[in-house]
Amino acid sequence: MRYSLLATASAVVAGMAFLVGGQALAAPATSFTPAQRAEIVGIMRDALQNDPSILTDAIRAIREKAEEQKQDSTLAAVKAHQSELQTAPDFAIRGNPHGRITVVEFYDPRCSYCRSMMGEVDSFLSRHPDVRLVEKVVPVLGTNSVLDTRAIFAASVQGKYEAMRRALMADTTKPSMERIVELAQANGIDVKKLTADMSSPQTVALINTNLDQGRAVGLDGTPTFIFGTAAVAPGALEADQMDAFLERARKA
Repeated sequence: MRYSLLATASAVVAGMAFLVGGQALAAPATSFTPAQRAEIVGIMRDALQNDPSILTDAIRAIREKAEEQKQDSTLAAVKAHQSELQTAPDFAIRGNPHGRITVVEFYDPRCSYCRSMMGEVDSFLSRHPDVRLVEKVVPVLGTNSVLDTRAIFAASVQGKYEAMRRALMADTTKPSMERIVELAQANGIDVKKLTADMSSPQTVALINTNLDQGRAVGLDGTPTFIFGTAAVAPGALEADQMDAFLERARKA
C-alpha cells in the first residue's frame, strides 16, 4: 500500500489540532477564537521545528495501523476462502501432500522475485517435511506472463508441469512461442499437443480460478505466501522469515 506523505501529514496535523501540551481540548476546533487558533498553530509549529520526530513518529504510527488493518482484512478473506485457496490439482502441490500445515504461494513465472525464491522454497520444503505447498500461478505482469502460464498449465497435461515451470523460470531468453517450443522439446514435451492445450478451456479455467482467488484475498503482488490462516507474507522472504511465519501457523 502506498501513501501520500502530504495527505498523511495533513491527517496528523488535523489530529494534533485537538491537543495542546499533551492534553485534549474539550471544545471542537470550530469554537476557537482567531487568537486561540493562532496560538495552537504557533505551538504546533514550534513543536515540529524543535522535534521533527513528532511528525515522523505520527506518520509511522498511521502507516503501521493501516498495515495492521489491511492484514486483518486479508486474513479474514483467507479464512473465508480457505478451502478454495488450499485446493489445487495434484501437479501444483509440492512437499508433503498430506502435510499438517498448508502454505499457499501465488507466483508469476516472469516475476524476478518469484524466480529468486525458487531455491529458497526448495530449501524450506526440505527443512519442513510436514508442509504441504500449494502453488497458484497468476499471470499479473502482462502478456509474457500469460504466455508462460499457459505453457506451464498445458505441460501439466503431459505430466510436465514441474519441468516446464522450472525451465521457463530459469530461462533468461526473451519470451516467445518459439522459445517455449525449444524448451518443450528439450524437456521431452509433445509440442503439437502443448500448443493445442495452451488454448484449451481447461487451461483458461485454471488461470481464471487462480486470478479469482488472488482477487478474493486482495493479492497485491507476487510472490505472496499464505501460511495456513495465520499470516500473509508478500514479497521475497529470507529463510528465517519463512520459518517464523510457519511457526505462527503451527501455533494458530
